[in-house]
Amino acid sequence: MTDRPVHLPERLALLPNAEAADFLTDGLLSGREDVPSIKLNELTERLPHEDRRGELRPVRDLAEDAMSYCRGNGFKATQADAWLAPRLHAALRLTRREAADPAFWNFLALGVAPDYVVWRHLAEPKDGKPAKVAAERFRGQHHKQAFARLWWAAELFRDGADYEPVVTACGSQDILNTALRMSVINHRPTAQAIVRLVAKGVVTTGREVNALAGAVNVSAATLMYDVIAPDADRESRPLLDWIAEAETARQVSRHVLPTGPEEEPAPELSVSRLVDYFAELFADAAVRGRAADEVERED
Repeated sequence: MTDRPVHLPERLALLPNAEAADFLTDGLLSGREDVPSIKLNELTERLPHEDRRGELRPVRDLAEDAMSYCRGNGFKATQADAWLAPRLHAALRLTRREAADPAFWNFLALGVAPDYVVWRHLAEPKDGKPAKVAAERFRGQHHKQAFARLWWAAELFRDGADYEPVVTACGSQDILNTALRMSVINHRPTAQAIVRLVAKGVVTTGREVNALAGAVNVSAATLMYDVIAPDADRESRPLLDWIAEAETARQVSRHVLPTGPEEEPAPELSVSRLVDYFAELFADAAVRGRAADEVERED
């Protein structure tokens, strides 16, 4: 695959699921072939808005810089997630309604940065089968698709304008793969409490993250977190103002974290209450391999 798509339009677009499916060939998924850009661009639909948020070049540049960031620092491709997620979110400035359209993410993956998707998600050869990217990384659910998963992680784990919790969340593949698909993560104090337990080192390994997420999800069936740990009322004005500021905003910084919409953060009392409660859940959770790990530490 070449370094970038051959024909890049000036603006982002929508690529419906039916049209996107035709481009998911074995050659593309194995990284051997490029996307036929001219044909793809003929099948796209215009965005419903004409503002600067629709410019393609800033998104393409971010994808290239994410790859350069990892290559230049000797990082694994998975480490691009924590760098790219907050910057992608800040560059796109979408509403949740806009982000819920899979056609938008189809175009980002196939029309803007298919080389990034292959670089980031090309699986190792297994059982004699060639390395291949799962098709759902190009066209898939929000917690699987290469760019949608990063945007939604940033949206659900940011604390108001603060993207630092996003870096922590995206630094754990198990949070992205497990917690991101749980509806309870829409409750901001819950999301912040999980991230805080990871940041404090209470939960460290992938197995522990999965055990915590499972325990939190099961407990949510009987205990309403929004009652014992209420969130602040969220107003639409800060988000709308932030979106409007895209017309004059500078390029997203590559060196410091951007700033999100100036929304009120999750209430500290609610987050602290859930941190304590989730720590108790985790202490009693069944973690695969925990007993063996504890014996090894004692030795």
